[in-house]
Amino acid sequence: MSTKRPVKPADAAAASAKPRAAERIRSMARELFYREGIRAIGVEEIVSRAGVTKPSLYRSYASKDELAAEYLRDYEAEFWKRFEAGAETHPGDPRAQLLAYFRGLAERAVRPGYRGCGLTNAVVEYPGNEHPARKVSQTHKRKLRARLVEMSEAMGAKSPATLADGLLLLLEGTYVSGQLFDRDGPARSLVAVAEQLINSSTR
Repeated sequence: MSTKRPVKPADAAAASAKPRAAERIRSMARELFYREGIRAIGVEEIVSRAGVTKPSLYRSYASKDELAAEYLRDYEAEFWKRFEAGAETHPGDPRAQLLAYFRGLAERAVRPGYRGCGLTNAVVEYPGNEHPARKVSQTHKRKLRARLVEMSEAMGAKSPATLADGLLLLLEGTYVSGQLFDRDGPARSLVAVAEQLINSSTR
């Protein structure tokens, strides 16, 4: 004979409400942390703007630091989706794949409200190596550097590591300069400079 307590309608409603509250928290944190910076936004503002209670936040996340780390994991997933999108449109052509991402970045970097790379911004905000947000960012940047080395090797670069480092510096420079200039800024030259760097490194 089953000893399980029957699920009451109120219990079911409460259970279904929890994911929705957690998702609102996550979505609002994503918006606020990216636009304003992680340090500038407190828990009170997140829950107020998300329309939930503070206990709702702490049921899903042990601390604001863990919520910040989760925001960056979501941000990283979005990054890789954009970065690897060229593999579908340019199969077997790492040069075209990479330049496709650079073109998209050049367009995004001159749009109003552009705040660069959330992962890069988090490293600047948190200099201590033990902060959960910084750990996510550091791991991501190392993976990106390794991926650029792989792509540089596939492009036939004479020195894949050097080309990868140059491409990474171009990316990071665009993330920052895009916040300082309008459409006449350095981002407009990103693709042309990347092509020149790739061409000179693969001949």
